[in-house]
Amino acid sequence: MHQNSRIEQVEEIIRRNSDMVYRLAFSMVKMQQDAEDVCQEVWMQYIRKMPTFESLEHERAWFIRVTVNLCKNMWKSAWRQKVVSMDMSVAEEIMPGDGTFDKKKEYSKAESKNLWEESLLTDKEEGVVEAVKRLPVKYRAVIHLFYYEEMSIEEIARSLKLRPSNVRTRLTRARNMLKEWLKEDV
Repeated sequence: MHQNSRIEQVEEIIRRNSDMVYRLAFSMVKMQQDAEDVCQEVWMQYIRKMPTFESLEHERAWFIRVTVNLCKNMWKSAWRQKVVSMDMSVAEEIMPGDGTFDKKKEYSKAESKNLWEESLLTDKEEGVVEAVKRLPVKYRAVIHLFYYEEMSIEEIARSLKLRPSNVRTRLTRARNMLKEWLKEDV
């Protein structure tokens, strides 16, 4: 294959999957910088391995699997476990508990955009988003893939290398946890 056409093919595959990979990573790691780091590593793994895909579904499943694994690895790392508590105090400085942000503090363009977009959510939507963020990673992943990526149970099972019955169980447990938490907030 000609070098330029291979580069164009790689760029197209990355372009086709970048939004999905970022959304999935962000839903699992909950922080923009970490999600971007995961995405970067996904693309590096893709370029290093250069897998060939039988179909678009196979391609998508590969990227989901790699993203989920990298997110899990990030959460397992000792460095990450120590840094999360520090990041939470920084987050509280940026966004005090009353839901307003400190006007005296300088915000990056990305932080400002995220704060503005988050303020557009209704209280109910905000409650759902926060409840989903509280879910354990294995439940958050299936909720994200089912509702946000609109994948079927069978597609999720193939992507995560689970049986469909395991995916259904995780969805049911996640929904029950969300219902319970959202009931408490009402």
